[in-house]
Amino acid sequence: MLNKFTNLMLATTTETPVPIWVQQSFPIIKIVLAILISICAIFMIVAVLAQKGEANGSASITGTQDTFYNRNKGTSLQGVIKKLTVIDAILLLVFCIAFLILNAIYVG
Repeated sequence: MLNKFTNLMLATTTETPVPIWVQQSFPIIKIVLAILISICAIFMIVAVLAQKGEANGSASITGTQDTFYNRNKGTSLQGVIKKLTVIDAILLLVFCIAFLILNAIYVG
């Protein structure tokens, strides 16, 4: 099954050989993806550690309070960090899937 997938993705048949530039570019792409995954992972750790906790003591028991901060949470620094964390998580997932597919296609 994997061999059929590899042949389909690389178009490796007896009629059309894979160009040399494609074979030489796979290791470079793998290194770039590994670096991007590492950067995203480090940023994820820093972003999660920079966030404050959602609940603070009695507010979690009694419910949320209607304050200026709660109404404008998305525009504050904490809201921006939270959005960046979500974007970073999506990028990390995409880079990991791309790295997995690249490893399934080219093992070398």
